[in-house]
Amino acid sequence: MINHISIKNFAIIENTEVDFENGLNIITGETGSGKSIVIEAISLALGSRADTSAIRTGTDKAVVQLLGTLDGEEIVITREVSSSGKNLCKLNGEIVTLAQLNKVCTRLADIHGQYDNQSLLNPDYHQVLLDTYKTDLISPAKEQVACIFEKFSKCRSELASLLSLEKENARKKDFYQYEVAEIDKADLIPGEDDELTDRISLLQNSEKIFANIEKSYAVMAGEAPSVLDGMGSAVRAVEEISVFSKDLEALSQEFSDIYYRLQDLCSELRSVKDGITFSPSELDSAIARMDLIDNLKKKYGNTISEILEYRDNIASQLSLIENFDDVKLKLEKELIVLKKELISACAVLTSVRREVAAELESKIQKELVDLNFHDARISISIEPLSVPTAEGLDKVEILISTNKGEPLKPLYKIASGGEMSRIMLAFKNIISSYDMIPTLIFDEIDNGISGITASIVGRKLKEISREHQILCITHLPQIAACGNYNYRIYKESDDEKTFTTVEKLTDEEKVSEIARLLGGTNITETTLQSARELIAGSIK
Repeated sequence: MINHISIKNFAIIENTEVDFENGLNIITGETGSGKSIVIEAISLALGSRADTSAIRTGTDKAVVQLLGTLDGEEIVITREVSSSGKNLCKLNGEIVTLAQLNKVCTRLADIHGQYDNQSLLNPDYHQVLLDTYKTDLISPAKEQVACIFEKFSKCRSELASLLSLEKENARKKDFYQYEVAEIDKADLIPGEDDELTDRISLLQNSEKIFANIEKSYAVMAGEAPSVLDGMGSAVRAVEEISVFSKDLEALSQEFSDIYYRLQDLCSELRSVKDGITFSPSELDSAIARMDLIDNLKKKYGNTISEILEYRDNIASQLSLIENFDDVKLKLEKELIVLKKELISACAVLTSVRREVAAELESKIQKELVDLNFHDARISISIEPLSVPTAEGLDKVEILISTNKGEPLKPLYKIASGGEMSRIMLAFKNIISSYDMIPTLIFDEIDNGISGITASIVGRKLKEISREHQILCITHLPQIAACGNYNYRIYKESDDEKTFTTVEKLTDEEKVSEIARLLGGTNITETTLQSARELIAGSIK
């Protein structure tokens, strides 16, 4: 439930806080005092889209905080909307996304306004209402339909895509075969282009490489006096005196290590020198191979790996073309099977919906009688669609007759504004027992009603409030009298600004407020007495 709301700099509200109670909370006030603004602020806290136009003139940001209880745990929601367009959502002090906030808040409260009356006129919404009722029975059947429909749609798309390519297959087949053969003939090995680059560079510069290595080897180990000979003499000289001190011994060891390393290097130089050969034919062959690879890169990819990947892709498409008739037949058979399964699953869903609809019709009929529709008849029509959808094969529409002897007709052809409010209230009362949402918020549920019907609606709201917390904005005294807790919104102005305040009413203040609703500004003892009688009557 919603325990507390704090509103700062939102529309014409500068700073106000309201504590709500369990039961029926009624909010009243003069026209234009800001009753709906409070609901808009609550709606913002519950995850509606932020609008910078809601920020109070002359301020930088609007802040709405809501304290509630969900599943036995306290939650704190904060929404901040700045004039720069920044929108901040917090849940229990942690920044969350709007989607995350909505996921929580849809379990906390349900807001009903006049838009819901309009949605009730839309037959597409009627299926939503039916499926919300006894969702534990309908959801498994709906999920089965959705699962099969997804497979059916995928298979149908694959078949359509395959058939759309049928005319191009002959041309593509020859082209793909040529490309695969060209790449296969090259017998590419990943990384060989890098090896070829190094080999070509070596072959093209082999003469210079040989001359330089030969010169280096001659200096290091050629005819005396060579570097290696000189180093050998130095090693022997130091070795003879190494016995005279540890420093000379260490120096001798280092000279020996260098000498032996020079010997190894000279051996390596000799091996490289002996291995260098220049073959014009080998160079030509390497260059030709590199040209072939470069030509393939221009056609099929920047690297050998990309060329081979391209080859595998077109080989796969070529296989599909060559096996076109087999694949087509397989998909057609699969589509027939899936369609049968889909129709069968839709039939199960339709059967469950009809069963649930019969029970829902009976409950709505009872609710409508309670709401002063004594001669009304209601029917939930379920007709087959021409093709199945992910939602099934049903067109659901609520039909109603509000007067004796009148035929059943769609809601949009029958119901007035006041009748729509009561019909929606009937649905809310039934469905709210199943969706387990603790708080129901009604913004001017009394639209288009008056007199005894208003009293009946008030009593119905009070009945619903035994299981749910209700916040209700009204301008009718008959409904206001039914409140367990009453609040008044009023507007004040100074020379520069307008301020809206919400206050919780005492029992005597509730009487005065209802008297105001009855008699306007002219409150007499008669209107006060009438207010007391309304309140007393609502308790019965």
